[in-house]
Amino acid sequence: MRAQPQASHFVNGAYVEDRDGAPIEVVYPATGEVIAVVHEATPAVIEAALAGAAAAQAAWGAMRPVERARILRRAADIIRDRNPDLARLETLDTGKPLQETLVADWPSGADSLEWFAGLAPAVTGETIPLGRDFVYTLREPLGVCVGIGAWNYPSQIACWKAAPALAMGNAMVFKPSEVTPLGALKLAEIFIEAGLPAGLFNVVQGRGSVGAALVTDARVAKVSLTGSVPTGQKVYALAAAGVRHVTMELGGKSPLVVFDDASVEDAVGAAMLGNFYSAGQVCSNGTRVFVQKGIKERFLARLAERTAKIILGDPLVESTQMGPLVSATQLDKVMGYIAKAKAEGARLVCGGARAALNTGYYVQPTVFADVTDDMTLAREEVFGPVMAVLDFDSEAEVIARANDTEFGLAAGVFTADLARAHRVVGQLQAGTTWINAYNLTPVESPFGGSKRSGVGRENGHAAIEHYSQVKSVYVGMGPVDAPY
Repeated sequence: MRAQPQASHFVNGAYVEDRDGAPIEVVYPATGEVIAVVHEATPAVIEAALAGAAAAQAAWGAMRPVERARILRRAADIIRDRNPDLARLETLDTGKPLQETLVADWPSGADSLEWFAGLAPAVTGETIPLGRDFVYTLREPLGVCVGIGAWNYPSQIACWKAAPALAMGNAMVFKPSEVTPLGALKLAEIFIEAGLPAGLFNVVQGRGSVGAALVTDARVAKVSLTGSVPTGQKVYALAAAGVRHVTMELGGKSPLVVFDDASVEDAVGAAMLGNFYSAGQVCSNGTRVFVQKGIKERFLARLAERTAKIILGDPLVESTQMGPLVSATQLDKVMGYIAKAKAEGARLVCGGARAALNTGYYVQPTVFADVTDDMTLAREEVFGPVMAVLDFDSEAEVIARANDTEFGLAAGVFTADLARAHRVVGQLQAGTTWINAYNLTPVESPFGGSKRSGVGRENGHAAIEHYSQVKSVYVGMGPVDAPY
């Protein structure tokens, strides 16, 4: 087992094993080989993690922010020093090619830790003069936070949730996806090495029942989930019963609008990044590509040419540009959507089949044209390398059609007319948008969605609001004026 961790869980500063928990096999998506086995957290493991987090949090929250910041910064430095090994582990866990994991996964996590380390000492309250009296405010940690991760960016997501939580003085119990359980354990190790006190970042493995046990525990003040809309609805309901703080980064069916004055080369490149990067397993992907009719055929021709050159292959070879889907389950789901698109009359431009590469879960990068708004491919999240190209005539028309969805995670606009770009972006119902770019998510910028794509924001100053609370302190400077 090339990726077997020391134990399944990391609790109170050390690896913990409890083989009474159900086994979870970790499968390398490029071959279907089982590369590790972890065990689901038992009630005893869950209790140890929550109790340890609650016990450690008070002292951490009382620490000077700059001292917390130094630890987070050391963790970021360790991640960067070990990035090649961490990237290889991420590839084994997810199937994503090294070409991606070396630059996009753990590096983004390190950026997040570094940025929130820098921000932590600068978070202050305010003073409100009231004449004789005054009010001042304090920004305080929430307490114990639960993070629930997704399988597409498991280590990046763990860092994105841990960084603001720890920077603001909280503790976190993190449950990675059962599909990709390995990276979060390494993050927990790195935190301890960087000087983080035991108990402040715990990792427990498991499926939905473990997540439910964490979300409903009375000691938990906040829940942060990255996942699908159905999972988000369940977790949101459980958290609401305890009136807990919640952030949800859920799915999308995001529009990418290409006007006929746009650079075709740039728009094609963005559409490919927004559909084929990570084998299409990115929540913010622009999977509905609206192309104005004047350049539609030119766009499709160039798209087919460039897509044909994508290198599928062994993810551990750095020249590989696209790897397999994460699991056999995801492969079946994506192939089902491809079959349905064909049956509903979409025109297959390229791809549309499994890639004949050993026993892995590979799908050819696939493009469908002449997709209509009522087709399944235009309504449901595929989460695979399948692009739907739709055409349009006017600006007003494409805005209305782009917004005709239950999702609102992301959107993009390509045009040489910047006035139109800002005008259109201002009307698109999405939390994260781009102009003449796509899927760039620097940690300095808030990331999240609207409508069913989620609530709250990851990253940027906005994340501080979701990992802290404001206390108002009224200071009376004179005698109490009472009518009694």
